[in-house]
Amino acid sequence: MLRIGLISDTHHFLDEKVFTHFENCDEIWHAGDFGTIQLANRLAGFKPLKGVYGNIDGPDIRGVYPENLHWQAEGVKVFMTHIGGYPPNYNVRVKKELDANPPQLFICGHSHILKVMFDEKRQCLHMNPGAAGRQGWHTVRTLIRFTIDGPDMKDCEVIEL
Repeated sequence: MLRIGLISDTHHFLDEKVFTHFENCDEIWHAGDFGTIQLANRLAGFKPLKGVYGNIDGPDIRGVYPENLHWQAEGVKVFMTHIGGYPPNYNVRVKKELDANPPQLFICGHSHILKVMFDEKRQCLHMNPGAAGRQGWHTVRTLIRFTIDGPDMKDCEVIEL
């Protein structure tokens, strides 16, 4: 069983409450737009961190974190990228990735819109944790906590900062 803290679009700002909310998580996954490598390093120093770079991230972050990340968590195939769209409106680049290597869980950020929805056509859960930073048009900063237990993705909690 793996307990995940999912965050995105911090844009140079890391709310201290993140550490409390993710205290019982095994890993943190960041879906891009960290803002600074120092912010990424703080998260990585707290819990094991998986992340992708976003459109605002500079060469320091791009040198550490990829654009696309594919891996397995508890046997669940995961694909994470920053700019992806959502079911069925994926962008062209992501649609090719989804076709070539179908995941069971697709994670992206960028829109600052919190979404957790199942793509019936692809039989894939889509998650976007919204935005945890202060920059952007969103009015509520959000995170997601959830559990992967074998093939089951469950106990999804939306956290408002």
